[in-house]
Amino acid sequence: MTVLLSDERITTIPVVETGEPLVDLYTRGISTPNQQFARESVADRLAVADTFLPAGIQLHVVEGLRPIESQQEIYDGYRAELVRLHPGISDHDVHVLASRFVSPVEVAPHVAGAAVDLTLIGAHGPLDLGTPIDATPEQSNGACFFDATNISREARTNRALLADVLSAAGLVNYPTEWWHWSFGDRYWAFLEERGEALYGPAHAGEVSLSAAVVMRSGRV
Repeated sequence: MTVLLSDERITTIPVVETGEPLVDLYTRGISTPNQQFARESVADRLAVADTFLPAGIQLHVVEGLRPIESQQEIYDGYRAELVRLHPGISDHDVHVLASRFVSPVEVAPHVAGAAVDLTLIGAHGPLDLGTPIDATPEQSNGACFFDATNISREARTNRALLADVLSAAGLVNYPTEWWHWSFGDRYWAFLEERGEALYGPAHAGEVSLSAAVVMRSGRV
């Protein structure tokens, strides 16, 4: 059974903030559509994973660091959609259901700069990974789950390649989203059986979220 980000086994993991800086992924040679940030160790691991790929294929990060306000807006919007789809659902159940696709802000890996949403691209554009990035479980009939069986053989092969290179570089996948990979957050700590996470929300410790967002918005 998939452990979700709303599970108390995740939410109760302590964070000992390292204060590690956020870096522009472009400076690590990672393909992005615009300026995207992640913690330095995340960026370095992505750069290593990229070198493991066959010639002509590379990682393409669509999103890294996400402002807390954006995370809350996405969560609230999806939660409202679920309430419409499931009239009478309890607050607890809708919270759990929403966490399949959007992390609650207090444990969100993206706001810590610890996670990226990414795909694979080749000479002719994005490879087939089964669904678009950010396809909800409802929109994709569950095909967004990493181990979904209702995808093509090509998509399954490409997902396996993605997992091979990213896992080898030390990142972990959130299994309800094939595109979501992280390092140093609570979910990573849980899967790797660590006693604590390395990164909390990026305003914690010595990391300045606002400075990174200003830099990002100034270029896009």
